[in-house]
Amino acid sequence: MPPPSSGLRLLAVVSAWLAACSTHAAELTVSAASSLTNALRDVVPLFEAAHAGTRVNLNLGASGALLAQMTRGAPVDVFVSADAETMDQAQARGLVRAAQRRELLANTLVVVVPGASGASRASGASDRPGPAGVAMALAGGPSGPRTLADLVGPGYARIAIGLPASVPAGRYTQAALEAAQLWSVIKVRMVGAHTVRQALDYVARGEADAGFVYATDAALIPGKVRVAFTVPTGKPILYPVAPLAASSSPQAAARFVEFLFTPAAQAVFARHGFSRP
Repeated sequence: MPPPSSGLRLLAVVSAWLAACSTHAAELTVSAASSLTNALRDVVPLFEAAHAGTRVNLNLGASGALLAQMTRGAPVDVFVSADAETMDQAQARGLVRAAQRRELLANTLVVVVPGASGASRASGASDRPGPAGVAMALAGGPSGPRTLADLVGPGYARIAIGLPASVPAGRYTQAALEAAQLWSVIKVRMVGAHTVRQALDYVARGEADAGFVYATDAALIPGKVRVAFTVPTGKPILYPVAPLAASSSPQAAARFVEFLFTPAAQAVFARHGFSRP
C-alpha cells in the first residue's frame, strides 16, 4: 500500500488531468442559417480535428426560427444569422455576447428558374458549389426573366419566396420588390417557404415558376435551376456570428467563432461561393 503522501500526489495528478480535460472537451450546439448547411458541414470536421474532444452539433434552419428557439431557452452556444436584423434582435434580447459579435460572410440574392437537369450533367457540369458553380449559374441562358419587372408576366404565376417574417432571404426579397414598387403585385403570387433551401427546392421540382434564393444555394444544383439575374439589394447580405451569453461552454464557443475566421475555414466558405464582408 502506498504511503498517504503518495496517494495524495496521485489524487492531485488525477484531479489536474480531469481539470485539463474539462477545459478542452465540450459539446457545442451551433444554430446557423440553412444557407450555410453545406459549408458548415465541411468546416465542423476541421474544427473538431483541431480541437480534440470537442463535438459540434449543427442546428440549421431559418434565422428567425432559430432566434425563436433561443428566445424560448433552447441550449445554444453559437449563432450564425443570414442577416444583421435577426442578430440585432438576438443582441437586443441579451441572448448573444455583443462584444464578440463579428461579420463572417457575404452573399448575393438571385432569381432562379427551373433548369434542364439533364443538360448540365450531359455536358459534364459539376454539382459542387463554389465560385465556379456560381459563375456558371449566373451565366444563365437566353430565356427567362431579366429583371424584377419581368416577374409580373403571365409565365410567373408561382414565385417561391422565403417567408419575410422568419427568413432573411424573404426580407431582402420584399425590400427589393418594394423598392421597385412591385411587392403588392408579386406577393399574391408568392409560394411561401420556411427556409431559403425550401424555396430553392420548389423551383427545382417545378412547383414554382421562379424563386428568390442566394447565389450559393443556386450553385448547389445548377442542372435543376438556372440563375436568371442578380437582384439588387439596398444593403449588403451579411452573416454575423456571435457566441451565446448563456453558453454552457463559453471558452469552446469563443474558440469555434475564432476558427471560422481562420484561413482553413475561410477557404471552405470561399469554395462554397461565399465572400468576405
